[in-house]
Amino acid sequence: MFSHNPLILRGALQERELLDKLFRILFKVIHEIPTSSEKETSEALIRSRKLISEASFKAAAISGALALPSGPLGWLTILPDLAAIWRLQAQMVADIGGAFGKKGKLTEESMIYCLFRHATAQVVRDLVTRMGERVVVQRGSLRVAENVLESIGIKLVHRVARGGLWRLLPAIGALVVAGYAYYDTDQVGQTAIEFFSKDIEFK
Repeated sequence: MFSHNPLILRGALQERELLDKLFRILFKVIHEIPTSSEKETSEALIRSRKLISEASFKAAAISGALALPSGPLGWLTILPDLAAIWRLQAQMVADIGGAFGKKGKLTEESMIYCLFRHATAQVVRDLVTRMGERVVVQRGSLRVAENVLESIGIKLVHRVARGGLWRLLPAIGALVVAGYAYYDTDQVGQTAIEFFSKDIEFK
């Protein structure tokens, strides 16, 4: 009965458009795995923690600045914000892999796992299996990766909608958004350390 309501139809369409845009950004970030100039070091853990700290502060600065505009203009900065943060986090993951001497272990599946395990654990659980001191990465088809990314996108759409409300509040909203970007980037880094510090196998 409600499916033909113009407001409901418009809301569903807007959500689909947001999901499509998110999916395109996600797909681009995952497929364009960054290179890293980081060299393997015996102090990989210490170096990785420094990389995480630097990236987290950068993420907070980017998100905080983009969240300063309030109202409709603030909503327009959400997707550019996400794109910038994901690229920053992807570079951090690649650098942590370099510090542990495992640049060749960074695949699309392992990138998805490192970027989104902390936020969508149930979605990425089939990509990487932790088995004691090693992790097994499931090498899937392009379609499998697309399905995982779309599932992640659906979850992120709802998070974006909730997070976007903070952008309506000048200054305070920017602080909240910056704080979350810092936390989110830190969590990605911790997952990357856990991943690259173990023996990595592909199946």
